[in-house]
Amino acid sequence: MKEKLHDLKVKYQGKKMAPAFNALHTFLYMPNETTHSGAHVRAADDLKRTMNTVIMALVPCLLFGMFNAGYQHYSAINGFPESFSLFDHFLTWDNFWVGVTTVLPLVIVSYGVGLAIEFLFAVIKGHEVEEGYLVTGMLVPLIVPVDTPLWMLAIAVAFGVVIGKEVFGGTGMNILNPALTIRAFLFFAYPTWMSGDKVWVHEGVERAGTADAISGETVLGSLAQGSDYAYSLSDMFYGFIPGSVGETSTLLILLGALFLIFTKIASWRIMVSAVVGSLVMGLIFNGVVDAGWLPEYSKFYTLMSFPYWQHLLVGGLAFGIVFMATDPVTGSQTNKGKWYYGFFIGLLSVMIRVFNPGYPEGVFLAILLMNVFAPTIDHYVVRGNIKRRLKRFKTATIYPKSTDEVDSLKTETA
Repeated sequence: MKEKLHDLKVKYQGKKMAPAFNALHTFLYMPNETTHSGAHVRAADDLKRTMNTVIMALVPCLLFGMFNAGYQHYSAINGFPESFSLFDHFLTWDNFWVGVTTVLPLVIVSYGVGLAIEFLFAVIKGHEVEEGYLVTGMLVPLIVPVDTPLWMLAIAVAFGVVIGKEVFGGTGMNILNPALTIRAFLFFAYPTWMSGDKVWVHEGVERAGTADAISGETVLGSLAQGSDYAYSLSDMFYGFIPGSVGETSTLLILLGALFLIFTKIASWRIMVSAVVGSLVMGLIFNGVVDAGWLPEYSKFYTLMSFPYWQHLLVGGLAFGIVFMATDPVTGSQTNKGKWYYGFFIGLLSVMIRVFNPGYPEGVFLAILLMNVFAPTIDHYVVRGNIKRRLKRFKTATIYPKSTDEVDSLKTETA
């Protein structure tokens, strides 16, 4: 089989469809070409392995999201069980089947439309198909509501890939995270499908035909409306709450973060600084409430009084910090710049979350904003390093490197 594919590769080499065929060939088999001369970086990792590593970190979130889609669906109809059992109420075939029939089509459309555009641009431009969309195609279904219409997702993916990446030159050249560009397009083009208390649960409560069933509103949605939420800390940490497909389980996101840090795929500096930034902003808001500067009837009161550290347990903040803020293409490149970049992402995420009660989630807007400022941050970090080195150079003592230079210096001095 491998020999037949190699013969076909030789046949198509140099022809119009060569990029498309080479992409399929190298997806199944590693290329057998090796370098023989010149200076090259020889390492086991490449773009494809890097993308596949991120996908492996996302798969647990995807599987959990499938079970949670069914769990939220049946709980909205029948009510939450009084005594929760993981195997009796969550890890069931009925829950998983609802997740498969709702989430899997999102994955198929995301990859189908996105990769089709990638192949088209590769054939038109005559370059190899890049593997950058492998992660984007997995991220997109995880950051949208479970009942997002497929045609709507297809339009958003086409917009995000073409406008967000290909117009800049493809993978490695884009200034905005493609997955977040797709999410932003959906939010601004179809806001009613991206917010509200019915979009987070498959076949929302009204369509389920029960008048007294619980609402599908998220924790942030409840807080934005000034009402209480009916979920415990353990529910929020493990992920048994309504929300986007893959963003609810903080536990699995944390495990994914540790995996990406261990494999050296993602920057721990960005993750840590973003967490610190969100905690600082949350502490500031809690301090304002505790000082009595904000009346209880204010529309911002409930979100500002929300415990600062619990912001990381709800919404997409943790997911965005781990899987999208750490994008090596759109993020800051310098080590010092990563601290600033991540800190402001966390800071702005909580700030937008509090001051935007109509849609109390700000992480994707914060990351997109910092994507734009990442080159500026790196520029000033590099300029600062240059200034410090020039300053040290002016006061440095220059020592001669050879006896000839010593003799010449003595002669000049005499």
